[in-house]
Amino acid sequence: MRIIGLDPGLRATGWGVIEAAGNRLSHVAHGTIRINPDEELAYRLRFLHDALTEMLAEWRPEAAAVEETFVNQNPASTLKLGQARGIVLLVPAQAGLPVAEYAPNLIKKAVVGVGHAEKTQVHAMVKRLLPGVAVTGADAADALAVAIAHAHLAGTAARVRMADTAAHLKQQARQSQVGR
Repeated sequence: MRIIGLDPGLRATGWGVIEAAGNRLSHVAHGTIRINPDEELAYRLRFLHDALTEMLAEWRPEAAAVEETFVNQNPASTLKLGQARGIVLLVPAQAGLPVAEYAPNLIKKAVVGVGHAEKTQVHAMVKRLLPGVAVTGADAADALAVAIAHAHLAGTAARVRMADTAAHLKQQARQSQVGR
């Protein structure tokens, strides 16, 4: 499965694309969408929308994962970041992709094993899990971590669903044998 991880921001939005095959992960591409802070908000949002749309067309992911954002102390900044995050959620949904959202602590736990890991630890694990990748910036590293977390967490969720389905079918078979 090809996964795009997204770390939303109004000045810089990180993105990272990986391939996940079972427990094997491989790097496809990553980068940062830099947005001109001097533009009016509407034009910055349109730029982000257009850049994400082009990126999805180029890399063709099958799923998207987005980092949830913390609330800032400045309400105006929080609102603007929320608008950028809305674009980051909208574009993959418009492309028909399933979109998952993850809290920062869950991403850290999935990648590092500790929910309160430092960014340097997360970035070191990204490099370890995707050997040979020269990550170009913190936003891109964060986005790759989001994609890795989704690969781990979605894989676990799928295995749990399969186990639940198997148990349910087994129980139905037992009940139908008792009823005979």
